[in-house]
Amino acid sequence: MSFKPVVIIPHYNHSDTLPKVIEKLKSYDLPIMVVDDGSSEQHKITISHLVQQNVEIVYHPENKGKGAALKTGLQLAFDQGFSHALQVDADGQHDLTDVIKLIEKSQQNSTALICGLPVYGDDAPKSRLYGRKITNFWLAVNTLSLDIKDGMCGFRVYPLAQIIPILQSTKLGDRMEFDSEILVYSHWRKIPFYWVETPVKYELGGISHFQGWADNIRISKMHARLFFTMLARLFTGKMS
Repeated sequence: MSFKPVVIIPHYNHSDTLPKVIEKLKSYDLPIMVVDDGSSEQHKITISHLVQQNVEIVYHPENKGKGAALKTGLQLAFDQGFSHALQVDADGQHDLTDVIKLIEKSQQNSTALICGLPVYGDDAPKSRLYGRKITNFWLAVNTLSLDIKDGMCGFRVYPLAQIIPILQSTKLGDRMEFDSEILVYSHWRKIPFYWVETPVKYELGGISHFQGWADNIRISKMHARLFFTMLARLFTGKMS
């Protein structure tokens, strides 16, 4: 299959930043798909004009979670004949000048997962940094490696022919845990990883949909599931 990438943006009530993200992406001449995950009517109306800019918008009737939105987008992209999907968050935190780096790296390594490796400034909340360190520790445990350098940066290129079989055979989390969980299952499937350093910014007053205790509990449960799955794979020789 020829290299045919598409941008997938999961969206939930970020209509203030999404148009700016779309505008920056336009310079790369890539097809863009927005998966709206049950946003309020006001936000849906605000982003509806994007279809006039050749942006495909797919709607979830109710909020299911970022992971669920990505699953919908990845499967639909594959069904539409795209070979790779560039995940971009709608909140504007990513440095989109690095899109070309990720796309070029993906084109050179078509079966690999190309992941943004976040470089944080002084604006990064300490709580988010500590949470990332904990998650990255458990990712190292559950893969018995240091191959996953960051599990939570939502700026990456998925090789769809390698990723879709995971989505179709494995029950992955529907919310914030998806970003980390898909990396572990990809590692277990021997999918190569390449990392591209990229700045991440946190705007003053920016809106985060991370649900504090609820998402931390989901992520903790995910790590526990992965840990016991890893042990089972270890004892059956599947981790070698």
